[in-house]
Amino acid sequence: MGEHTVEKIGGTSMSRFGELMDNVIIGKRKASELYNRIFVVSAYGGITNLLLENKKTGAPGIYGSFAAGDYASGLKKLEETREEMLAINRNFAALGLDTDKADSFVNERMDGARSCLVHLAQLGSFGHFQKENYLPAAREMLSSIGEAHSAFNSVNILHKHGVKAVFVDLSGWRDHDTGTMEENIEKHMAGLDFSQCMPIVTGYAKCAEGVMARFDRGYSEITFSKLAVVTGAREGVIHKEYHLSTGDPKLIGADKVRIIGHTNFDIADQLSDMAMEAIHPKASKAMELHNIPIRVKNAFDPENPGTLISRDYVSPEPRVDMICGRQDLVAIEVFDPEMVGVSGYDYNLMKSFAAHKVSYIAKNTNANTITHYVSVRQEGLEDCIREIRENFPSAKVGTSEVAIVSVLGSNMKLPGFLSRAAGALAKSGINVLALDQCMRQVNMQFVIERKHFSNAQIALHREFVERADA
Repeated sequence: MGEHTVEKIGGTSMSRFGELMDNVIIGKRKASELYNRIFVVSAYGGITNLLLENKKTGAPGIYGSFAAGDYASGLKKLEETREEMLAINRNFAALGLDTDKADSFVNERMDGARSCLVHLAQLGSFGHFQKENYLPAAREMLSSIGEAHSAFNSVNILHKHGVKAVFVDLSGWRDHDTGTMEENIEKHMAGLDFSQCMPIVTGYAKCAEGVMARFDRGYSEITFSKLAVVTGAREGVIHKEYHLSTGDPKLIGADKVRIIGHTNFDIADQLSDMAMEAIHPKASKAMELHNIPIRVKNAFDPENPGTLISRDYVSPEPRVDMICGRQDLVAIEVFDPEMVGVSGYDYNLMKSFAAHKVSYIAKNTNANTITHYVSVRQEGLEDCIREIRENFPSAKVGTSEVAIVSVLGSNMKLPGFLSRAAGALAKSGINVLALDQCMRQVNMQFVIERKHFSNAQIALHREFVERADA
């Protein structure tokens, strides 16, 4: 295990780079304390949305327009994105960025992307070239530009502040050698003495299978994880714009939540299920297997140690780590009197889920009913429900909009825990439609009507966190 850390910085924080230098990268550190840290950087806030598509709304960016065959719109958006990136450069001039060099870097990448897209559009006009053969590569190329831009600028600025920063470009721009991500990392990190320099690494890393194809927009955390494993980091650090707390401070109140000091990878996985990723679950697995802990810190509260996620931690005292949930769920209820005692009924039902790549968050069963709770954001959901109705003609298949609120903790083995939770919800006038809990007792899930989503979190946080702290 090395002496260095690998640290990831998100796009919103990168857009506040001056504050980031003051709080995370340089701060009050002596020159000798600057190194043994590798930083993996995301694109500046909003840039990947412009390059690809808006992550929340789906509004097409350059790639989205190009994939839809609207080439004129795609090229127009490319120039708009170029102007946005050049505007970011001007905003960082006061920090010492050499804007001439930064602009040249942006223009070289965007000119290359434009040329490539024009040629691909010409190829696509011929019937022998199908979109599915070249669109994935175009998506990979476009997604790499944002991280390369922010990493290049960061190194340029840090040089002006006396930091021996090194630009590590894993994006594979004009690099015809394509191997695994691990091989890419090993090649670019070879020869670097981490105690004498500060590598600034692109969050996008080119690999043979395509990092976007495998992980889509979560790729920067995969790069972070692979880099930590390949280089043998002692710890991984994720810098966010907030602390990992017992609840949503905007909902419950910043004065009522507390920072989670220590938890484990199991709880991090449960958070991912609730769409509240501390880290991408596929990224955390590799670090968990190599026993590399992850620390989640607030980038703008540098004195606080944040939350340490480690492999074997279990709270010595029963407690709740977090109250969270998600309200983008639909319950798929299959009621069939012929189900009882039939071997393989659930297995055959799950074939439709697998065929349409629909995953579920929770599940309830009894003698003649099976209910799955799934996110409505999954593309194959409607086809999946239609197929279930076709394959099980004797069943009544119903759907309803619901929410789930979860109580998470590495040790929640308290007698009467369930009655306390149900009581807290009842006092707030909230009816529990269903509940789900495994014997390991690290995640208790309450299925409720969507309209009660916020109040349920407030009630459970009051019962299990605020009362415990009183």
